[in-house]
Amino acid sequence: MMQRAWFSKGALLGHQAAALESCLAPKSTPLLLRLDRSMSSVTIPPPACMLRPLEAPFRYLFGPGPSNVPPRVLAAGGRPIIGHLHPEMYEIMNDIQKGIQYAFQTQNKMTISMSGSGHAAMECAVFNTVEPGESVLVAVNGIWGERVAEIAERMGADVHRLVKAPGGYFTNQEIEQALAKHKPVLFFLTHGESSAGLCHPVDGVGDICRKHNCLFLVDTVASLGATPIFMDKQNIDILYTGSQKALNAPPGTAPISFNDRACHKMFNRRTKPVSYLFDMAHLANYWGCDGQPARLYHHTGPVSGFFALRESLAILAEKGLEESWQQHKEVAEYLWKGLEDIGLQLFLKDKDLRLPSVTTISIPDGYNWREMLTYIMKNHQIEMTGGLGPSIGMVMRIGLMGYNCQKTNADMALAALEDALKNCKKSKA
Repeated sequence: MMQRAWFSKGALLGHQAAALESCLAPKSTPLLLRLDRSMSSVTIPPPACMLRPLEAPFRYLFGPGPSNVPPRVLAAGGRPIIGHLHPEMYEIMNDIQKGIQYAFQTQNKMTISMSGSGHAAMECAVFNTVEPGESVLVAVNGIWGERVAEIAERMGADVHRLVKAPGGYFTNQEIEQALAKHKPVLFFLTHGESSAGLCHPVDGVGDICRKHNCLFLVDTVASLGATPIFMDKQNIDILYTGSQKALNAPPGTAPISFNDRACHKMFNRRTKPVSYLFDMAHLANYWGCDGQPARLYHHTGPVSGFFALRESLAILAEKGLEESWQQHKEVAEYLWKGLEDIGLQLFLKDKDLRLPSVTTISIPDGYNWREMLTYIMKNHQIEMTGGLGPSIGMVMRIGLMGYNCQKTNADMALAALEDALKNCKKSKA
């Protein structure tokens, strides 16, 4: 009986399955496809590019930045991730603070690194020290002054521009006259104007700003580590830089420091800064600068980026600022002589105003600068660039900074330029 029962039940199920299969047979494939679609929320397939391995070519980055990164810094950035609020991370951040203080030559406690490029530090400086309606004076002799003026205007400041053509510089007398006229709370000056290859004199400007009760903000993204700057001695109230040039690190972190005068202004505001991410009231705590016993969560910092930045600052400390400045000066002068020897003209005639890290050459007569740069990239795997902002069409730029600051690299750059001069078409006069 038991066997017959199991057999009968099995036969019944078999008949039912056969009947269902017969019923569905003509349309089974379309039905299954419809069932698959109805059970899945994914309507966009995986992109083919994401199913291939990452490929990035090796290039000699002899432009204005980023520059090639030394293996030691790349290795530091590749270390295992730790939590951004772990005690070990705080120790690394403390090391970074001390490294920045050395590089800036400052004892300012309010010294941190922004989680972002140099633009993040630029915006942080303006957003925290300026309130809507306040007067700001910006020295514009290239793209970076233009950027700061726009940033200040966007947050409602009353912006006044002191303007020169690319490569021009401002005398202390011109600066003081503008300060007396516009009575700004903040004056901005680019120390290393990479769009024109200018290293702007800074001596005395901080004293003038103090005389007129104005904060002095200086951009050293293209100059820090390549040429002398002394935040405390030169009475600079706010100083910032970027990680990706003479500091040898990948892009994405931006050291910045505020002295007591700047802190008094930004921590006695009537209004909150327009950016939460860049609010120094929060960032000061995150970096342990506010004297509070606990650091509270504000944002997730770029852990790997901070590893790399810490290592790059360690390299600078080991080398020493004076040696780094001297190396950049010697390599730049070697490059300048080589450029003149192959018939190219330096954009800035005054040697004392040239930025050691980024050299600008006048576009040679009869040549298409884009064609030359494309030829150099294709045939030599070397990046050089044209102008930027107001200097577009006026110059080509060669950057030898940090890890790339070597005479052998200068020779490579010179050989590539000489090859381009021989093989790129020159228009008839």
